[in-house]
Amino acid sequence: MGRVFFLDRQTKKVEEEHIYGEFFLKLFYGEKKVNRWFFSLFLPLITKSTWLASLFASIQKSSFSKKKIESFIEKYQIVKEDFERPPGGYSSFNDFFIRKLAPYAREIDKREKKAVLPADARYLFFKDITQSNRFFVKGQKLNLEALTGSRALAEKYKGGSLVLARLCPTDYHRFHFPANCIPSAPTLIEGPLYSVSPLALRKKIEILSSNKRMLTTLETNDFGDILFIEIGATFVGSIKQTFTPGKFYRKGEEKGYFEFGGSSIILLFEKDHLIFEEDLQEGELNHIEIKGLMGQTLGEAPLKFFTF
Repeated sequence: MGRVFFLDRQTKKVEEEHIYGEFFLKLFYGEKKVNRWFFSLFLPLITKSTWLASLFASIQKSSFSKKKIESFIEKYQIVKEDFERPPGGYSSFNDFFIRKLAPYAREIDKREKKAVLPADARYLFFKDITQSNRFFVKGQKLNLEALTGSRALAEKYKGGSLVLARLCPTDYHRFHFPANCIPSAPTLIEGPLYSVSPLALRKKIEILSSNKRMLTTLETNDFGDILFIEIGATFVGSIKQTFTPGKFYRKGEEKGYFEFGGSSIILLFEKDHLIFEEDLQEGELNHIEIKGLMGQTLGEAPLKFFTF
């Protein structure tokens, strides 16, 4: 299987990702005959097993799990200065995993008509959703109707823009509103919990439209209706929403968080409602993910012309 690289938006350097759980990812999603055997026979049992996910979650929430926090921080070079609390201030590994950041850790672009990145993640940006299959495997397409569970939503966002954010287990796992908005109540679509690693998506892009996910419509003045989709992944059955539906939120305010594991977020924008920042389109052109931080600029609203 290929290695995973990303472009760091801040340093402009290409780096190789240190993959958490790499052995198991390659075991289930590799290309050898034994990998295909594991993928077809055992993976469906794991991804659809609610008791296994619950057992794993219980282990991560136990008090003895906090012993691995320091080694995890050191191995993956996580910036401790960003934490709201010191490493020793967490009651379990899951408590550390869903940590909040210090107020100064992320700068939010507060300029009008600017949308921001909703999370710390590896990102892909597609001006036209119909082109989103090019990054993974030629011939595989992301089915909007399957993803949203609605023909009406698929039609609404046809030809629009797509933002795919992949949160690694090493990332900050709270997510935030990308624009000033009034969010709807979230809709839950049940499904399995396949990995959302590029190693898995290169094998089966349909994972994004089959995994357990939650959909929220964000009503905005500048960007139309943004569809915010949280996607669970292996052992991440818990998508926690911390916002109140129908209440006004400013960009950068918290929407919710994922409990332990890797996970993804998809943002859908209606056609011609967002212009990406120029540097963010490099990933699509060069077939590489871009590592971005919550609060960094995503793009701007296009000028609107009115006739009288």
